[in-house]
Amino acid sequence: MGSRPKIDILHADDHLLVVSKPAGLLSVPDRYAPDAPHLRAQLERSWGRLWMVHRLDRETSGVMVLARNEAVHQALNTQFSERTVEKGYHALVESEAAFNEETVALPLRVNADRQHRTRVDQRSGKPATTHLRLLERLSPYLLVEARPETGRTHQVRVHLAASIGPIVCDPLYGKHKPVLLSALKRNYVPSRREERPLLARLGLHAASLRLTHPASEQPLLLEAPYPKDFSATLRQLRRLRAADPGY
Repeated sequence: MGSRPKIDILHADDHLLVVSKPAGLLSVPDRYAPDAPHLRAQLERSWGRLWMVHRLDRETSGVMVLARNEAVHQALNTQFSERTVEKGYHALVESEAAFNEETVALPLRVNADRQHRTRVDQRSGKPATTHLRLLERLSPYLLVEARPETGRTHQVRVHLAASIGPIVCDPLYGKHKPVLLSALKRNYVPSRREERPLLARLGLHAASLRLTHPASEQPLLLEAPYPKDFSATLRQLRRLRAADPGY
């Protein structure tokens, strides 16, 4: 049995606990894997009872906020349901599209097939809007900021795949291919060891949350730095771009 992933604490007070969820860790118990480790159970060992306010996909890293009592839980649920919480995601996308900003407004139907995927459905889907902004060109990828107005399941993943391009390593909406240095670097010389991917999981990071603190009623900006694999991948892509003008 492997060691538990490290969970970084971003903010803690008597009302809130804000953490950076590592990729690969469930937010809450999964009915298909009830014994798998999940974020809430690991945190409750040290922090006592916690209430989940929102979720991230298992392979998505980044900011998650948990309530430390039921009143705060209700107050935060209201903010999320009224769409006053601003969510910012950073995604590494398989695309070289010429765009700077774009708003995607495509209705989504959740659990639309046997793989439990979310689909764009103009007739039966629920309204969904995501604002996209180019952060950096890292050929053959783009680093994109996504700010969803609504909170449909897999919304950012589906809206990106339907507009700019799929997120790297996405097993449901993309090619599920890892980011390999051998596929990117000209004249790549393989070593004797098997190549380790730069990134082998969904390239999506919940970078920020902006909300109103339920007790102080003051605005609170919560940000999570990139995890090591995401940061190292971007660093390597930047090196390739700087070293090869034709890259």
